[in-house]
Amino acid sequence: MAGIDKMVVQFKHQVGGVALTVALLTFSSDPTHAMSADRVSVPVSEVTASAQIVVAADPALSATTVGDASPEDPFDSFAKTGEGQLEEYDPWELLNATFFEFNRQLDRWVLKPIAKGYNYVVPNIVQIGIRNIFYNSQITPRFLNNVFQGKFKGAGIEAGRFVINTTVGLGGFFDVAQHYFELTTPEEDTGQTLGFYGVPSGPYLMMPILGPYTVRDLIGYAGDIVLNPIYWLILPTMHNIDSIPTVVDVTERAATYAIPTGARATEVVNVRSLNLEKFQGVEESTVDLYAAVRNAYLQKRMKAIQE
Repeated sequence: MAGIDKMVVQFKHQVGGVALTVALLTFSSDPTHAMSADRVSVPVSEVTASAQIVVAADPALSATTVGDASPEDPFDSFAKTGEGQLEEYDPWELLNATFFEFNRQLDRWVLKPIAKGYNYVVPNIVQIGIRNIFYNSQITPRFLNNVFQGKFKGAGIEAGRFVINTTVGLGGFFDVAQHYFELTTPEEDTGQTLGFYGVPSGPYLMMPILGPYTVRDLIGYAGDIVLNPIYWLILPTMHNIDSIPTVVDVTERAATYAIPTGARATEVVNVRSLNLEKFQGVEESTVDLYAAVRNAYLQKRMKAIQE
């Protein structure tokens, strides 16, 4: 880490003419988003993540945590229905409960054993670095949704984090932006943007493999995929436009699907491995796990939109 410290010192003396500095100075007067390491969003609660797997979900919605800090005001995963004006609208509960049990068993018999083997082979510091790389690569949806909501300081912080972590942080392996510059901001996604503009959440959904959503958040999930250039520039899985340069040729269909699928599987196993001990025993201590997961997810989304 001594080499990283030296690079950080050099970087601090050279960023004066970079857009990062301009962004930070421009947005420093915004009192609504303090640049504090304590303001870190936690995309999925411990209860939610322990009872589901998110094999194909968008990375921005996965059970990852930005850095190592905790949110200053964590929500109560087991708060009673109606607290904080939370509405649990679940008209398809029977079907949702079936999918929930499917996801839980898939996690128990497939994902968790794989994650245990992965954890045995891959050192924890490497797992954290892999998590950071995936998070760093998902800058575009977070940045754009900050802009869409008029949260320009948040957009500036996201841009600053990306510049610092991609350069000094060796492609995002080290979260230099948080640990040395204290650059953190709540995550923003398309579902939150829709909620910001008053789109109702709609019914609660438990999707097979994907995990919990509301109708609004499921639409937002699709929007986050569209906003991520990895899917339509680097790996053109959504179009066949020959004029757009890509790393993988659009005619290589096997590669355009195999690479993102493999990357996503790696991310999910890595996240599950990092949280093996955290999720241990949650099932045994919860009487109604389905209701607890639903309540936790809906609270998380309500709080994220309010921020």
